[in-house]
Amino acid sequence: MPMLKHIVKNLRINQTEAEKLFWSKVRNRQLDGHKFKRQQQIENYIVDFVCFEKGLIVELDGGQHNDLSKDGERTEYLETRGFLVKRYWNNEVLENMDGVLSDLLGTLNTLTPTLSLQGEGVFGGGVR
Repeated sequence: MPMLKHIVKNLRINQTEAEKLFWSKVRNRQLDGHKFKRQQQIENYIVDFVCFEKGLIVELDGGQHNDLSKDGERTEYLETRGFLVKRYWNNEVLENMDGVLSDLLGTLNTLTPTLSLQGEGVFGGGVR
C-alpha cells in the first residue's frame, strides 16, 4: 500500500476549498474537543476526515460523486469495520458551515467512545 501513502500526501496538499474550510473548523480539537485527522488511509480506502475516538468518518462530496453506488459500497464496507460515515456536499460546507458543524456535533454527541485495551480507541488512532 505504499502507493496510497503517496496519494494521501497529494490529497493533503491539493485540498478542495470545502476541505480547506472544513479542516480550518475541526483541526486542533476545535469542535468541542474532538480530534479529527484528514486524508487518512483505512485499509484500502482514503477517507476525507476521521475522528477515531468516536469512529466517525466525514466525507465531503463534490460533483465527482454522481455514482452513488460506489459511494454506497465504500460506506457499507467502512461501516462493517465499525465506523459511522457522514456525507456532506461541498456546497453545504461552503454555504452553510454552521449548519454542517451543528449537525456533525449532534452526531458526535450521540456516539460513544470506541475504547480498546490500549486506550487509544478501537482503531488504535492510526492507520490500518
